[in-house]
Amino acid sequence: MSPRLHDGGDDDWRYFADCAAVYSGDALRRVSLETQHTFGAIGYAEEHEAPIHFKRVHLDTIALGGASDAKRRLAARLLDAGGAGLPQYDLGAAGNALREQVRLWLAQNWSGGTKAAFDQRPFAKREFDAPFARDIGGTGWIGLGWPEQFGGQARSPLEQIAFMETMERGEAPRIGAAIQANALMMFGTAAQQQKYLPEILRGEAMHGMGYSEPQAGSDLAALRTSAARDGDHWVINGQKIWTTTWWGKYMFLAARTDKDAKPPHAGISMFIVPMDAPGITIRPSATMYDGTFANIFYDNVRIPSENLVGEVNDGWKVLTGALAFERGLVGGGIVLKVAHAFEQLRSHVKAKQGNRSLADDPIIRDRMATLASEIEIGRLLMMHCAELAADGVTPPEYGAISKVFSGELMERFGEAALDILGMRAALSEQMPGAIDNGRFEQNLRHSLMWVISIGTNEIQRSLIAQRALGLPR
Repeated sequence: MSPRLHDGGDDDWRYFADCAAVYSGDALRRVSLETQHTFGAIGYAEEHEAPIHFKRVHLDTIALGGASDAKRRLAARLLDAGGAGLPQYDLGAAGNALREQVRLWLAQNWSGGTKAAFDQRPFAKREFDAPFARDIGGTGWIGLGWPEQFGGQARSPLEQIAFMETMERGEAPRIGAAIQANALMMFGTAAQQQKYLPEILRGEAMHGMGYSEPQAGSDLAALRTSAARDGDHWVINGQKIWTTTWWGKYMFLAARTDKDAKPPHAGISMFIVPMDAPGITIRPSATMYDGTFANIFYDNVRIPSENLVGEVNDGWKVLTGALAFERGLVGGGIVLKVAHAFEQLRSHVKAKQGNRSLADDPIIRDRMATLASEIEIGRLLMMHCAELAADGVTPPEYGAISKVFSGELMERFGEAALDILGMRAALSEQMPGAIDNGRFEQNLRHSLMWVISIGTNEIQRSLIAQRALGLPR
């Protein structure tokens, strides 16, 4: 990116070059050392090529001042003389225009007393806001990337990034049911599409995901919840756990329709279950990040046969197809959260406390520069996924790489923010003296969700190993 920006006369080229130097200065050395460990004794024989790469990496990463000088320049840009924020990416004419359009809409519809009242709620009451969802449903933006045949706007991945970024900066509540909408568009019947998609598009219906089970965890092929055909109905029995959107209108539920199928995932089907159906028992639990999830019990729950999504025993394709379509930009959504939180942290670091500020501390300057470089790596992975998505569906391994990196960056950022701001940042919401109503410590607790949600990072690493590196299962 930096050479292209330099040649185009972009003022931010040096910033991106410094981010690359900071991140690669550590990453390349670690890779070089691990390579030597892998080769063992043969790796330090001079006739082998490994020593050449080892020497070259360590020379290149200190050339022209290396990461240390780059960190000093990054810190100066971010923290000195008023400080400049993270550079705004050029998302093309359409993306840049949508970014401004969404910003203006939020300024008119999600500001002042409305937003202030929302911000005063405890976090558990800020996971969703039904009036906001209906308001934004009127814009059509919930279907920003949907095909036009389903009422969507068929906007590009860069425009979708512009929307996510601006919504994050505006601290707007979550909207939509993207994975479930994708499943319906890809595998639903015409009747299902006509019934459920308009509700989602208007912001009137949320769909939960009934996947994980107590004995199966993330191994969905091992699920036991059953669905048995009974005339014109399916009868569902079983238990789901860790369901976050348990309060939604519907549940997008995976159930076993053939207990003897080989391999096991071949006997799974997908259903849409109305959450007001008789036989459903919901037992909510508080999460460590102040949200909620629920254990949900399904006891002889009867749903019409037309609520089957896709073919019988072919639910694995529905489930994985919808997830793969969505995962391409999941990492981007996470890194945009980190970028917004970084700007909030930067404002506290720059703030004067008497004649001094945290920005005067060389250790904090070093930490802020490192975080900035890592955010740029996450944003570049996001942009790469968007470029791939513009030519079709992002290969799942690239979405996984972006998701793993950004999710774990969110954890590192959360811990770094507490280190930098000190004890007051560890105070929770609505406690006297809490910084930004406990925002930073809550961010850290919330970050753990993002390395689990939409497929744990351990599962994602297996996918990367198999698809990107060609390693065996």
